[in-house]
Amino acid sequence: MGTITATWEDDTMSAIDKMKNAAEDITGKGKEHVGDATDNERLENEGRTDQSKADLKNAGENVKDAFKN
Repeated sequence: MGTITATWEDDTMSAIDKMKNAAEDITGKGKEHVGDATDNERLENEGRTDQSKADLKNAGENVKDAFKN
């Protein structure tokens, strides 16, 4: 029974992490577009950085998911 609970908790945490990563990616895209529209290079770069971090975190989540099964 402990395994079922652990699996459910792992799946829930994984889903929450993926939602956080998606939110970070969307925020990054927004920053990049606003920076581009306002000629703010720093904000554009910050947006790209946020998107890259979200992509790396998603890759880590995918690796964890692959080893669960």
